[in-house]
Amino acid sequence: MVKSCRVALAALFVSLTVATAAYSQEKTGLKPGFVLKPGTARIVLMRPSIRVGAQSTGGMYEPNADWTDQAKENIGTALAKVQTGLGNSVVGYVEPIGSRSARAAEYQELFGAVAASVIEYQFFKGNRLPTKKRKDQFEWGLGPDVRTLPGLETADYALFITTEDHFGSTGRKVLQVFAAMARVGVTAGVHKGFAGLVDLRTGELVWLNADMQMGGDVRDADGADKRVRQLLEGFPGKPVEGPMLAGAPVVASAD
Repeated sequence: MVKSCRVALAALFVSLTVATAAYSQEKTGLKPGFVLKPGTARIVLMRPSIRVGAQSTGGMYEPNADWTDQAKENIGTALAKVQTGLGNSVVGYVEPIGSRSARAAEYQELFGAVAASVIEYQFFKGNRLPTKKRKDQFEWGLGPDVRTLPGLETADYALFITTEDHFGSTGRKVLQVFAAMARVGVTAGVHKGFAGLVDLRTGELVWLNADMQMGGDVRDADGADKRVRQLLEGFPGKPVEGPMLAGAPVVASAD
């Protein structure tokens, strides 16, 4: 009887199963030979893309404007604390006015798509494309036209940041419990983030830190601090230890 119930539950929840990767996942990529010495570059921090919402019982994303506003403020403050401790001059991007602002948003979306591709086709060893299997190979980019964005004329690099959180609803968590009884894997919550450095002379992505299971609840200040530390872990040119001085807040964007 118990066995038959488990089989029935498995059939019921199979469409909601989230597969666990069979291979270990890398989290950081660096263009071979790339070195960024402290005090040698001007980096523009593009306005971060932030999405925060709930995960429905069926696993659908439901945006929450209040949570997103909280996360924007908290992450902006957290970035302001650390940006003067990254080893080089880091300044916030001044958004263009009018139709030109759409191009900046398009490149932010492009960065998110490229980062997701790196995770899927290079960081997951089992999914690596034939051209991405060499350990000394990291060839990704946004294209050379990224340097034509207004406000990037005097910069050497652009730092893109994307973070997305789906907090599991009560229904989703209950489903997770029942699915576990049927030995079916169902996750509750999505917490992912990408940070990438783009060489504005070539459009190449020279460094990427990406994690599909990030920590820190971005809806509160301490959680946002933790998220930003994780995003910028291993940032090129960043001193191993250094003062974290407060700077001007960075305004984040919501998709």
